[in-house]
Amino acid sequence: MTEAHIYVIGILLAWMAGIRAYLTVFGVGLAGLLGWVDLPPALQPTMSWWVLGTSGLLAVAEFFADKIPGVDSVWDLLQTLARVPAGAFLAAATLSPDGHLSGGALAAGAGIALASHGLKAGTRALLNTSPEPASNWVASVAEDTVVIGGLALVMAHPWIALFVVVGASLLGALLVWWVWRTLSRGVRRLFAPPPAPTPPA
Repeated sequence: MTEAHIYVIGILLAWMAGIRAYLTVFGVGLAGLLGWVDLPPALQPTMSWWVLGTSGLLAVAEFFADKIPGVDSVWDLLQTLARVPAGAFLAAATLSPDGHLSGGALAAGAGIALASHGLKAGTRALLNTSPEPASNWVASVAEDTVVIGGLALVMAHPWIALFVVVGASLLGALLVWWVWRTLSRGVRRLFAPPPAPTPPA
């Protein structure tokens, strides 16, 4: 695997951690434990049973919390403390063949995770202004699908995974913004005061 591939994998893991930190950590550890990939030394602790158990339980909790309008935004706010450090660690550990995490890689991973986390949290906050819950559920399931699909592709086809995950995230955010803008215009027209009657000549 070339250095470019490893770099892309680090970026992608950080991006996915900004969306689903626990699921990403669990997926990396499980892939290493089952022998699907050879993890670098700094990522090998994710194969331990306590990391797999903790991240797996938290991933299940996140799956349900993220489906409840309002609760998901509170969860996103709290998870800033987990997603950004997780993204920093995953990126730096991937780019560290000797197990020593560099400050530059940690900063880059944190920035990437913060960007994807902000994109996710912002779109969900917009969706929560909608009176119906279906759009929130669809967005949450789409995020689950993107991360699971990215984890399945990341080691074998990192470039494809990068374009799929980042492209889907940006497209989803753009779609949410368009829907929210359309709905807000409709609501404004619905509640706009009627025009004043024209006085008789």
